[in-house]
Amino acid sequence: MKEIEQRLTDNGVRPTAMRLLIYKYLAEKEVATSLTDIETAFTKADRTTLFRTLKTFEQKGVVHQIDDGTGIAKYALCEKGCNCELEQDLHLHFHCNSCDETICLTEHKIPHINLPEGFVAEDANLVLKGICDKCSGQ
Repeated sequence: MKEIEQRLTDNGVRPTAMRLLIYKYLAEKEVATSLTDIETAFTKADRTTLFRTLKTFEQKGVVHQIDDGTGIAKYALCEKGCNCELEQDLHLHFHCNSCDETICLTEHKIPHINLPEGFVAEDANLVLKGICDKCSGQ
């Protein structure tokens, strides 16, 4: 837990008990997680507290939000040293049409795109959809 406390502190997040638990939960997941999934795991916690924790994590660069096209926001931990900058830290996501899981493909970065003059990019999200390795049996 000391490592988690340090990571939160390094990102300017006060490490409360609930924040430590949510971080640990997200760290144990191999897929992006929705607020509903977190609520199910923390049945005794207030939904507002969970939501605010995720938003604080997002604002401080601890997690990133993924719009995978399902209409449900999903969250995943950022890699160490990531600050979610548009120019260097964005990666691909894969949404499985079979198991409905969304996976960060952090080793596959989104390349920089030169926009026409006058256009200013504020966010980028590239989601590939198909069948994941678990569902395809490979």
